[in-house]
Amino acid sequence: MSRIAARFAKLKAEGRGALMPFVEAWDPDHATSLALLKGMPAAGADLIEIGCPFTDPMADGPTIQLAGRRALDAGASMKNTLAMVRDFRADDTDTPIILMGYLNPILSYGVERFCADCAGFGVDGLIIVDLPSEEADLVLPHATANGLDIIRLIAPTTDDARLPLVLNGSSGFVYYVSITGITGTRTASGDELADAIPRIRRFTDLPIAIGFGVRTAAQAAGAVTHADGAVVASALIDIVKADLDSNGGKPKPDTVARVLAQVTALAEGVRGVRSAA
Repeated sequence: MSRIAARFAKLKAEGRGALMPFVEAWDPDHATSLALLKGMPAAGADLIEIGCPFTDPMADGPTIQLAGRRALDAGASMKNTLAMVRDFRADDTDTPIILMGYLNPILSYGVERFCADCAGFGVDGLIIVDLPSEEADLVLPHATANGLDIIRLIAPTTDDARLPLVLNGSSGFVYYVSITGITGTRTASGDELADAIPRIRRFTDLPIAIGFGVRTAAQAAGAVTHADGAVVASALIDIVKADLDSNGGKPKPDTVARVLAQVTALAEGVRGVRSAA
């Protein structure tokens, strides 16, 4: 059983959903992002997504776009993003790590080598935002050979006819993009989630995590009343950006602590409700 499957099974047995915070690798620098990554499990993270900086993040809103630009300016690359995971694994062998990014950097790295290095450094799953289901064979055989979960994105516009194709070869969990649009721009209503999540469950037994619009503890709690997990990204990155803007482009001494305090608040929101699982 993969770390992702084991974690969701554990949470299901406990009757609660998962909090999945996001950190952009090397935003605003290596030391800050690594400190955030290492601090998230103790703050309440059940799984963690690491954003892989890219010059053309087409699905991301301004918050994550700017985070990626800061990271690239600081020297981010796919190689040192993977090195962050290796450094994290020196202290934590339990928390599932999912890389979220785009296909071009993986192709540049070399798909077979990338998947092997991911497994060797401690990555558990991949979310490749712009990998079409029709071209999944570019990555899926190499990911499967290295024990990596491929997490598929389902949008509100993914109809019943297409769902089986999108979910084919999917593992770990399903990422429900709860809005039509880019990250961090609006939040889906409870009624929208109440309609969408049961429809997806008819096609898969995998856990479902909701992202692309979850910002507050209340919204995270609402997400896990309908699904199995809540993903929070832009709200955490906004804390980093606010500190940079008010401190001459440098993180403040308490920036990491402030972000982790928000992770704790989100975790408390998630743990305060029974999960749909």
